[in-house]
Amino acid sequence: MWRNSVTPSVHRLREGDAILAHGKISVYEVQGVYQLYVDAIQAAGAGDLYQQFERLKAQLQAEGLFEPDRKRLLPTVVHAVGVVTSPTGAALQDMLNIIRRRWPLLRVVLSPTPVQGMMPARIIAALERLYRRDDLDAIIIARGGGSIEDLWCFNDEDVARTIARSPVPTISGVGHEVDFTIADFVADVRAPTPSAAAELITPDQEDVRSTLDAYAATLDAIVTDRIRQQRLRVQLNERALAHLSPRVKLANARQRLDEAGSRMQEAIVHGLVLRRERVKSFGAQLNAYNPLSVLARGYAVVRKEESGEVVRSVRQVAADERLLIRVSDGELKTRLKDELCPRRLNPNRSPI
Repeated sequence: MWRNSVTPSVHRLREGDAILAHGKISVYEVQGVYQLYVDAIQAAGAGDLYQQFERLKAQLQAEGLFEPDRKRLLPTVVHAVGVVTSPTGAALQDMLNIIRRRWPLLRVVLSPTPVQGMMPARIIAALERLYRRDDLDAIIIARGGGSIEDLWCFNDEDVARTIARSPVPTISGVGHEVDFTIADFVADVRAPTPSAAAELITPDQEDVRSTLDAYAATLDAIVTDRIRQQRLRVQLNERALAHLSPRVKLANARQRLDEAGSRMQEAIVHGLVLRRERVKSFGAQLNAYNPLSVLARGYAVVRKEESGEVVRSVRQVAADERLLIRVSDGELKTRLKDELCPRRLNPNRSPI
């Protein structure tokens, strides 16, 4: 047995003691002899503890308390964990150090109890205190290593049955790796040491951070790809809408309307020009037929002053009759005298 495997119980051994030795067997080839390398020693025969252990183990196993089907998985997300152990033991400090290092967000609820020797009632009471809570995700039962006598309280039948009816998953972290108790078999998970129990219930924050970073990178890639696909789809829809949109038809119709408006305006202007020219022509014709225009060329209109009758013939007037002579810029009044009595002219002769 190597020095680093020696425990206080080994120092108490005397020549002739009956023991239970755990280890491995190898062959020393030089001499051709077998050797037993011991890593744990327990006293045998004292109070027949080992036989009691085996009998209780067989009994509970027959009842199905050790069946894998009744074992519950530990929760993947843990907010609070209950711990049943001694408040002054090194096991508690080891677990707290590991929890602070790996997952400081975990809340630890300690239900203190002595874990040395024959203290099953105290352990059961500590478990019952935690069972009355509804904020725990798991429970750890922990103690450091020792002899079979030191760990015997975790081989108690009532303790085993109390652990079996826990409302949440349980972890047994009792003793060292080579130590086995009934609590280990009935708990949902067996941890080789209290420190290992703390590691089982806590995720490593560095691993969680790395996992979250990987998830973030994956999510970013997925979102980026999804945005790219959606942008491409939007572009395709925009092209389809541009092809089918009435905006193009409206633009074409507006262009045709503008062209029709321009042609209509040109037609109106051209029609106005033509009509203006016609009006001018009609005005010239009317001006030619205007009596004032005729008078302006030296003609005059003679009317009787009394009746206003236009004199068209010399036979219409008599001597001493008053006449009005209208010229281009006014009227003249005259009286026809006897010596000026008109005479009839030759109609074929020009009056000028």
